Amino acid sequence: MVKSKVLTAVLHKEEDMYVAECPEVGTFSQGKTIEEAVNNLKEATELYLEEFPLEREVKSIITTFEVAPVAEA
Repeated sequence: MVKSKVLTAVLHKEEDMYVAECPEVGTFSQGKTIEEAVNNLKEATELYLEEFPLEREVKSIITTFEVAPVAEA
């Protein structure tokens, strides 16, 4: 039996849609809700991995960083 992989979903909102990305694989999807976006991302990622399986286990490192404020014109 093949073991399930746990991958990362990074989401952000664009107008009235949520955009979801899987950084380990490079797949994207979207949905009107967070749940829909993640479900669509899962489906897109599974389809991608059927064609292009991961050659090695990928571990993402998630962190935050701060940027300097930008003056508004």
